[in-house]
Amino acid sequence: MDASPLPAAPPPRDAARPAGHAPGGPYPHAHPPRRPAAGPRRFAAPAATLAAVAGAFGYVATVDPNEPGHYPVCPLFRLTGLLCPGCGGLRSAHAFAHGDLLTALGSNAVATAGYLLFAAFWALWLVRTARRRPLRVGVPPRWWWGIGALMVVFSVVRNLPAGSALAP
Repeated sequence: MDASPLPAAPPPRDAARPAGHAPGGPYPHAHPPRRPAAGPRRFAAPAATLAAVAGAFGYVATVDPNEPGHYPVCPLFRLTGLLCPGCGGLRSAHAFAHGDLLTALGSNAVATAGYLLFAAFWALWLVRTARRRPLRVGVPPRWWWGIGALMVVFSVVRNLPAGSALAP
């Protein structure tokens, strides 16, 4: 007869667990994956986002930012006379909403690129929602640093005499 002790029995599944620990599974804090909503409800978030953006563009399209008094002046421009990366963005949105892409690019090229990038992102979001696949956006930090660097370069260049074509 062997004198070795028997292996310990595993704890019962309903044993007391520390607060915040989910029962079972190798990762105590893991949540089960969320399933997309059924039916037309799954389109609620993309539709609400499109409605908000369309409402904002509709307002800027009807209230012309080229006329003084409708919108506040950029605080950086007012205090220093320097153009920030957003200066001309409302004029760009107004021209974009009216279909004048050349004027939109002349007012703020980065904002116009942002409008087009948003449209592509929204279309991807809608297609993935229709296919019942989640949209995962994981932008690495180096991309955010690159976008920030692009904004700084854009701001510096548009304030130089040589970059006056980028000024609104």
